[in-house]
Order: sequence, then C-alpha cells, then structure tokens
Amino acid sequence: MQEPRIAVLNAAHEDRNTTRNFRRELEGSLAEFSVTDGELPEGFGFDAVAVSGSRSSVYDEEPWIEETKAWTREAIDRGLPCLGICWGHQLLADVLGGEVRPMGVYEVGYSEIDRLGDSRLLSGLEERFLSFTSHEDAVVELPPGATPIAENEYSNHGFRKDRVFGVQFHPEYDRRTARELVVRKELSEERRRELIAEITAENYQRACETKRLFANFCEYVRELDATAAGGESNVRA
Repeated sequence: MQEPRIAVLNAAHEDRNTTRNFRRELEGSLAEFSVTDGELPEGFGFDAVAVSGSRSSVYDEEPWIEETKAWTREAIDRGLPCLGICWGHQLLADVLGGEVRPMGVYEVGYSEIDRLGDSRLLSGLEERFLSFTSHEDAVVELPPGATPIAENEYSNHGFRKDRVFGVQFHPEYDRRTARELVVRKELSEERRRELIAEITAENYQRACETKRLFANFCEYVRELDATAAGGESNVRA
C-alpha cells in the first residue's frame, strides 16, 4: 500500500515539539488536527489515528475533550486502528469504558517499565525497558476485554483492545522535549536539577528502543489494509 493516512489528534496545547516528534516517528501521510482549538477531521477517510499527550485531564469538563471523545469513539466503531500516547492512552481507555483517575503522585523522568505478554505493538522491546514519563493521571481500570501490555510500580503503562493500543510513556520524546517539559513544570529547584541531569545521551539512547513501537504500529496498519479485501483479518495484534 501507499503510506498510511494517519489522523493525528494533537491535544498538546500548541506545543510545537509534539508536531515535530510525531512527524519524525510516524511513517505515513499525516494530517494533524489541533483538537484543543476545536479542530477535528470532517470524516473518517484515514487508515489510522494517533492521539497525543496533553496538559489536560480526560475527565476535565471542556467541550473540545467531549468532541474529541465522540469523534474517536466513532473512529473505533468504524474499525480504524488507534494509537494513544500518554493523554491519548487515557482518552482511548476512557472511550472504551475504562477509568482514569489522579494518581496522587507525579511520575516524571526516565522510568523503568515492564513489558507484559507479546503484544505486536511492543514487539522487539526488552522485557524491562526505559522510557521518558510525565503523568499525574493513570488508567486505573482497563476497558472491558482489554489486555495490559506494560506496567510499572506507578500504573498501567500500556493496553490493547482489538485494533486500539495505548501507552502511558512517551516514546516520541527527544532530549529537547524532555528538557523543555522539566523546565516549565512546577518543581522544586533540587528536583528540577536532578531530572535535567538524567536527560543524558546515554539515557536517551536507551529510551530510543521504545521508538520502534511506531514502526510496529504502522506495519500493523499496512497489513490490515493489505488484507481488507479478503474479509476478516488474521493480522496479529
């Protein structure tokens, strides 16, 4: 097939790093929509959907969040493969009937995460891998029928249900994105210095292992498209 057409729902409140990171990591023809500004696709003529992180919470009572949920719910019902990152992970869980709550603690910085099972999305990753994290909310109850694919001591860090995948960690982050996030967060100066000291070339290189999940997702989308004409797909998720 040609490059997959991917609708990117950007919920990052005009953070330019999100656009740069997703365009670097996703192998496809991307159409980006600033959902915080009320932008959503007019239809569903895409091969897949990706949902970014956000400073908002999925349970915030804001019109753009409800509109994004409604569009995403229909995209899922139409069978579009979806990938959610951080807030996007939480949004997909919420739309599918899971539950998102505040953790009462802020997980931020490079974290060790355990891979669970043999999900297609995380294929090729070590059983314990490193990735940058930044979240105060968590998926505390998975959607009915969903399978956990990653976790650590803080929370669930990944799930799959049918053609929907979510990860709580940030595989798309580069060092610039991580550093700028730490600088703007309300942290003690000591904690900020500690986190900035962790954003080393070595840690970033280790965390780059998780970037392969974008290639895994795009490969999955291509295989679904290639088998669509044959009816029910046997493509492994």
